[in-house]
Amino acid sequence: MDDDEVVAFLEALPARTAKLASVRADGRPHLAPIWIALDRSTAGPDSPIGDIVFNTDPGSVKGRNLSRDPRLALCVDDDTPPFSFVIVEGTATVGDDPDELLHWATVIGGRYMGADQAEAVGRRNGVPPELVVRLRPTRIDAQARLAD
Repeated sequence: MDDDEVVAFLEALPARTAKLASVRADGRPHLAPIWIALDRSTAGPDSPIGDIVFNTDPGSVKGRNLSRDPRLALCVDDDTPPFSFVIVEGTATVGDDPDELLHWATVIGGRYMGADQAEAVGRRNGVPPELVVRLRPTRIDAQARLAD
């Protein structure tokens, strides 16, 4: 897939759940399903698809892992034939700005629950102590239509 195809795959509706891998304190991987959105406003030469944004609680396993080690890997796949996937490796930055938190919780909620539920999900999920996490891609591996 080229960059435009990766963006289209990651932004497709209905939204696909992403699987996020972070690094535990003892070096073991931790894998968790998450909801994501792309911030295309951050796209540029060093990040052609932009940042991948999600929310997390700082006390969750992934939140604690991120406080120690910002390295992440994320996979989004289409598990129906002919099968496609996008794997993103990168580093994360974490923020707690309340306006940004509410904005992204609402965007993400709308992607996964529908536009009619976006505001309610945003109000529920976009509150402290939740954090906004931005995954800046450093490597992307994307394959489309593997079974063709």
